[in-house]
Amino acid sequence: MQMLFQADIGHHTPEQVRATFWLAGDPVEPEVRAFAEDLFEIANQQQAKIDALIAEHSAHWRLERMPAVDRNLLRMAVAELIGVKSTPFPVVINEALEIGRRYCAPESINFLNGMLDSIARSVMGRVQ
Repeated sequence: MQMLFQADIGHHTPEQVRATFWLAGDPVEPEVRAFAEDLFEIANQQQAKIDALIAEHSAHWRLERMPAVDRNLLRMAVAELIGVKSTPFPVVINEALEIGRRYCAPESINFLNGMLDSIARSVMGRVQ
């Protein structure tokens, strides 16, 4: 989510984010880094589809009006919903809400939960 936030707010290319992101933070396990890189890649490659899904399910909220943290947390979670078939939808939503509790405003949690539940149901319906 932080990589997506950096790209969004800093108007950085994915290459610029990759070149700088891991230098600034604490070392992470290789598996964690690989998973984060995979989600970042999916989110970038599928951004138009992801943003369309978010827009479709966000009544009266344009993507650019959403708080940047909320917008990028949604992008990350939707990337996982559509791109990582091995993670169950409830796990994706729960993990996104845990991240939201750490980084988002308290009033965002219900919004994020509703959005992700709606998008997950939509994605599940398309898969079945």
